[in-house]
Amino acid sequence: MKTIDVIVEGGKATAGPPLAPALAPMGINIGEVVAKINEETKDFAGMKVPVKVSVDPATKEFEIEVGSPPTGEIIKKEAGVDKGAGNREAPAGDLSLEAAVKIARAKSNSLGSGLKEKLKEVLGTCLSMGITVEGKNARDAIKEVEEGKHDSLLTG
Repeated sequence: MKTIDVIVEGGKATAGPPLAPALAPMGINIGEVVAKINEETKDFAGMKVPVKVSVDPATKEFEIEVGSPPTGEIIKKEAGVDKGAGNREAPAGDLSLEAAVKIARAKSNSLGSGLKEKLKEVLGTCLSMGITVEGKNARDAIKEVEEGKHDSLLTG
C-alpha cells in the first residue's frame, strides 16, 4: 500500500494538485478518488480537512481516511469569520462558550486528557487567532474555566 496525505477543502477536492500528481503514477482512477473524498468530506464544507489516501498499486483499490479539521478551522466556521485577526487590536470574531465546548467535545486528536483541558486548548486557539469568547479576551475565559466558573457546561 502507498499512502498519500493531503489537505483539501471539505467537499471540494479536485482532480488537480495535490491529488493528481501523486495518484497519476499509480494508474488509479483519479475521478473516483476525488468523488469519494468529496462525499466523505462534504460535512466539512468551507474547512480544510486532512485526508489520507491509501492505494494498492497492484489492484488499483484505494481507501480514504478523513481526519479531523484543525481546531482553528472549526473555530472560524463557528465564529463566522474567514480568518483570524492579523493584529490583536480588533477581534476577528466572537465565539460562544457553548460553541467552544462543542468543539472541545468533537476534538478526538486533542492533547487534553479531559474535557476541561480540551476546552482550554480550544480557548487558547481562540486567543492566538484574535477571537473573543462571549465578548471577552480568550485569556479571561481560560481563567474562568480554570476557576470552575463554567463547570456546569462541561457535565453531561
